[in-house]
Amino acid sequence: MVPLLVLVGKQTQHQAHATSLAAVVVMGAVGAATFAADGQVDVGLALALAAGSLFGAPLGARIMARTAEGPLKIAFGVLMLVVAGLLLWS
Repeated sequence: MVPLLVLVGKQTQHQAHATSLAAVVVMGAVGAATFAADGQVDVGLALALAAGSLFGAPLGARIMARTAEGPLKIAFGVLMLVVAGLLLWS
């Protein structure tokens, strides 16, 4: 979603990340509710992940806000390539 928001939506890298995170909240809630209805959610693990995000998300947002757009694009691109590689080789 972030690359599309930058290329097509003409947003800055920072705006694209923030917009994507806002959209993910809604998508995640709907997806989680659907999986929960099927009994596929590990509630304890979900709560632990949520608790961790209460500390990690603000920290990550502050780091991102202080990072210039060029290095942010490079870091995001590298992350995408690493994740793609892990998906292909697993």
